[in-house]
Amino acid sequence: MDPATVAFLAASGLAAGLVNAIAGGGTFFTFSALLAAGLPPIVANATSAVAVTPANLASAWAYRRELAANARRFTALGVVSLFGGVGGAYVLTTTDNASFRQLVPWLLLFATVLFAASPKIVALARSIARHEGHHPSTKAWLGGLVFQFAVAVYGGFFGAGMGIVMLASLAITEGDDFHLINSAKHLCSTLIQLVAVILFIAAGIVAWRETMIVGAASVIGGYLGVVFGRRLPPHAIRWLVIGVGASLTLYFFVR
Repeated sequence: MDPATVAFLAASGLAAGLVNAIAGGGTFFTFSALLAAGLPPIVANATSAVAVTPANLASAWAYRRELAANARRFTALGVVSLFGGVGGAYVLTTTDNASFRQLVPWLLLFATVLFAASPKIVALARSIARHEGHHPSTKAWLGGLVFQFAVAVYGGFFGAGMGIVMLASLAITEGDDFHLINSAKHLCSTLIQLVAVILFIAAGIVAWRETMIVGAASVIGGYLGVVFGRRLPPHAIRWLVIGVGASLTLYFFVR
């Protein structure tokens, strides 16, 4: 691998860790960089997921107290997230590169629209939480679990924008407590990603050299995101991610 490619992949990991720590959407940077480096689409997707896992585990660890205090409450969410993540990852491992390549622009478009609509999605999540209160009805709770399962399937298959959609499902089951929802989101995201990563490794579709470069840089980016996150306006980072997503979507549609 030439030095320019190494630097390019490292920059994508740094950007991914930074924006994930502040606003989310780092997959746009890593997935597109790995594709540009010459990896097949499915390998690029799997490698991106493996590479950013350490940074995501660190985020989940930061919420260990909330997770320990609500372990029983989050059990059902964890179970549906595991099964959904396995399902989505399995579908990816059985998809050929040609078919996945055709899906890429649509997946990027979907994720970009999610980021653009994120304020409205968050507002919807809060309104549902206020309507249901701290103890949602059984019907609403089951509906939230079904929604979470669908989110987990998407997360195991591709994952960009997963956290934003998850806010809606978690608001239904967990109410309007920000820290409760955020800790549940980190738990579910980590479980989805871990089971997906295990399947990707078992299927032999991970490029390890690229994983090490992007992964190490993403950890540094995640740390910088925490350090400088208070100085950077989240909406500016979010619009940067939207701009990158829109550009990539257009590129893959006309390619």
